[in-house]
Amino acid sequence: MTLVYILVACVAGAALSLAIAAFVAWRVKARWIPTVVSYAVGALLGAVFLDLLPHLFEETKNPSRIAAFILMGILAFFVLEKVLLWRHHHHDDEEPGSEPGSHAHYHADDHDHGRSGWMIVVGDAFHNFTDGVIIAGAFIADLRLGVVTAVAIIAHEIPQEIGDFLVLLHSGFGRRQALIMNAVSGLATVVGALIAYFAISQVRGWIPEILAIAAASMLYVAVADLIPGLQRRTSVAETLGQVAFIILGVGSIWLIHAGLTPER
Repeated sequence: MTLVYILVACVAGAALSLAIAAFVAWRVKARWIPTVVSYAVGALLGAVFLDLLPHLFEETKNPSRIAAFILMGILAFFVLEKVLLWRHHHHDDEEPGSEPGSHAHYHADDHDHGRSGWMIVVGDAFHNFTDGVIIAGAFIADLRLGVVTAVAIIAHEIPQEIGDFLVLLHSGFGRRQALIMNAVSGLATVVGALIAYFAISQVRGWIPEILAIAAASMLYVAVADLIPGLQRRTSVAETLGQVAFIILGVGSIWLIHAGLTPER
């Protein structure tokens, strides 16, 4: 029954957070996405600096190793982006996301032909994998602890999933494609939970390193891909909107983190 509880928590949690994120992102009009993507920047940076990094450096016994993994992760995502660039330049220039209801009618400069979208999917898969490991470990320890842990992880995931969805739309994916890609990366939660259930001691030892790679992906996408695009929009109105949405993104992560973190 413990395995059943673990799988139900992972699948239900992934489905709920994805449904809420998709509902919010689906209601965003195409012309708003370049501005609303500022929320994604705030959510990604908030998740990295308010959640992942404090957790990593608090739990690890070797901060230098974690810092090295973050650095290696940033370099790896730089190389990955180069590979995606080469692939784009050596294939046809057909715009992604051309299905009905997509935002493919943007000017070409408004998206990056899927590069940041693919990187956020890879990074999110790493993050979801560790969530599955954590959920499995909590349920194995105690049923009540498992439920509380699953609820906390779902609550943390919702604003981040909204940010990820917006990154995919901004990157050139259609809405249906973005939904599918987020769902695929969400399956990593189940994979992590299953592996952890059968090999919890071996897997849990690598959680800090896996989370470091996830943090690197979020940091790289926010700073290297999304922020430069925001900087090209220099009007006062757009700048104020960007700042407001970045603060909203950071604030949503902070509010949920603060509400779910017990006082010591």
